[in-house]
Amino acid sequence: MKFSQMFKTEDGKNYAVTFALVCTLFFLWALCNGMIDVLNKHFQNTLHITKAQSAMVQFSNYMGYFLMALPAGLLARRFGYKAVIILGLLLIAAGAFWFIPATGINTFPAFLAGLFIIAIGLTCLETVANPYTTVLGTPEMGAARINLAQSCNGLGWIFGPLIGGQIILSATSEVNTSNSSLYIPYLIIGAVVVILAVAFFFSNIPEIRAEEETRADSGAASTKSIWKRKHFTLAVLSQFLYVAAQTGIFSFFINYFVENSGVSDRAASKWLTAGFVLFLLGRLSGSMIMRSMKAHATLAVYSFVNVLLMVITMSVHGKLGAGALLMSFFFMSIMFPTIFALGIRGLGEHTKQASSFIVMAIVGGAIVPMLMGWIADKASMRVGFIVPLVCFIIVGAYAAAWQKLEAKDAA
Repeated sequence: MKFSQMFKTEDGKNYAVTFALVCTLFFLWALCNGMIDVLNKHFQNTLHITKAQSAMVQFSNYMGYFLMALPAGLLARRFGYKAVIILGLLLIAAGAFWFIPATGINTFPAFLAGLFIIAIGLTCLETVANPYTTVLGTPEMGAARINLAQSCNGLGWIFGPLIGGQIILSATSEVNTSNSSLYIPYLIIGAVVVILAVAFFFSNIPEIRAEEETRADSGAASTKSIWKRKHFTLAVLSQFLYVAAQTGIFSFFINYFVENSGVSDRAASKWLTAGFVLFLLGRLSGSMIMRSMKAHATLAVYSFVNVLLMVITMSVHGKLGAGALLMSFFFMSIMFPTIFALGIRGLGEHTKQASSFIVMAIVGGAIVPMLMGWIADKASMRVGFIVPLVCFIIVGAYAAAWQKLEAKDAA
């Protein structure tokens, strides 16, 4: 299929411009999430907390996702995509601007409060933007479109740790023990987000419905509960475990590089940026691969490659172990959007509700990093990577079984 055909619906309408505007949201939430991955090591230095305690950064962030996902889905069903997008942007701006007084307060809970508010706003964006990309063209290309949109997400992941590392972490071997400049990147984000909210307010965002939703209005859709559809319920579990693995790897990447390669904090943050470059390349290539290869098959292959990479990360000290951890970014890249697209396939009028539950599964990123941090404190950082290893095994199993699961659910 030609690239231009990816955004055309069966009635001949082309939604390429709308798709491009929505892609800015993918960039935004990755930028915000990418910045917090340098905060673990930073707060360990400035607030003298353990690795397990520093995982509260991710806990606060992903608990915002968990608590807001269902309300965001309900709001989307009641008021539409555009209203929820604008609400999300305004919440992100509020959380970002909170970092100005939080820097003066200079306590861990004050900083966590700002991250929590930002996460609530990001949840609104993710709950509507992910399923929205799947309806901006033919259903068959839904997984390819969401992976293409998530490539913009990959760009945000690159700039997040790059900006955070340059402003927050020390350039020397001496650690940075001050939070005085922590508000600066968030002040910039807040200003940009306000401008973006104004742009969406004056833009035409059509309320497109999935083909299955249209059939539902005519009584042709299945009334089977989403909780009886295993391709959906296991997608929720898989997304929980994938985000757990991703967050654990992102959060403790700097710790791993410092402990196993002997580099400085800021040098490790630059390697983290390199990882996100691979993440972006993975999504771009994944979108192209899935034009000819089934999405579930691609997910299965990538998952089992990451299992092997985690084994090397755990068992080999030095450059080879670090290289394996770095390469895991490429093979993680397609997992979130592909699980999302596979999970909501064929759910019709339940698509927005199902999207909420899959976004709720992001709470895996709140819980599992604390377990990794605890293992690292008790044993070593390398041993902690057994957690993402197990997660990737289960995600791979779901992908391998998806076709049979979906066929049975559609019967």
